[in-house]
Amino acid sequence: MKKIAIAPMLDWTDRHYRYFMRQFTHETELYTEMIVADAILHGNQAKLLEFSPTENPLVVQLGGSDPTKLAKASKICEQYGYTAINLNVGCPSNRVKSGNFGACLMHDINLVSNCLKAMQDNTNIPITIKHRIGIDYNYNYDFLQNFVAKISETGVNKFIIHARNAVLTGLSPKENREIPPLKYEFVYKLKKDFPNLNFMLNGKIKTIHDILTHLQQLDGVMIGREAYYNPYLFHNIDNLLFGNKKIPKTRPEIAHSMLPYLIDMHKSGTPLHKMTKHMLGLFHGCPNAKLWRYTLTQQILITNSISTYEALLEKL
Repeated sequence: MKKIAIAPMLDWTDRHYRYFMRQFTHETELYTEMIVADAILHGNQAKLLEFSPTENPLVVQLGGSDPTKLAKASKICEQYGYTAINLNVGCPSNRVKSGNFGACLMHDINLVSNCLKAMQDNTNIPITIKHRIGIDYNYNYDFLQNFVAKISETGVNKFIIHARNAVLTGLSPKENREIPPLKYEFVYKLKKDFPNLNFMLNGKIKTIHDILTHLQQLDGVMIGREAYYNPYLFHNIDNLLFGNKKIPKTRPEIAHSMLPYLIDMHKSGTPLHKMTKHMLGLFHGCPNAKLWRYTLTQQILITNSISTYEALLEKL
């Protein structure tokens, strides 16, 4: 079955955003933000890893380069009920690079293999990898092909590939999402060279047409910032791709469906704006989008009151 997923995005794909996206789609695979293995081993595990069962299928993405630590962190993640664990070998930020994980690990295939093997040996759920097509300005399909071949020897069979190189010096993370050229053809060729492996494509996928076009060639697509800015893109995706005949919710219906969650979380001490900030794109392109965004940012930030949100619902 073809898959669609929403990318792990630091500071964006937290549990509140994921709950919001479940109002649109039950079949789309969701991801956590990248969580560093050390943080799981030495930090507040409940705060980092707890989630609502509503969010499943949910994949936890880990960052790290120490096989022993990643193995221990993976075992803990499995106990929390995630459906899979993904290793980040694609993030190009300086912060990640300084910790010797993310995209810079593509330089050391043996280390990546050891990490993935250790993670698999200590868990019973799927281990996957997310990476770029190459490093810096070396656009070399042979390098990518060799990387995938070596990683597949560990038993990992699902590859989520951002179809741009990661430029490790001189470009910001934002520029790394825009400047290195997209080479979808590299990922298409991987599927032909490794037909028994599962390939999911990431990188500037913004429309239903884009999704369907890539799914003709590959096993899945992963959507990043477009899913955040324009979440209603997903409102009919379950019907379109998975044969779910349930009538999609309208935008106002989704806004109303979030109210019980907002009330419960607010009672537990979560500031309202921490949740509603993820909902700004619901009315993207609609006449009342400006009122929606203004209320969820300016007014709710000031009042921190459910009544402010309820008053907004009456205007929709």
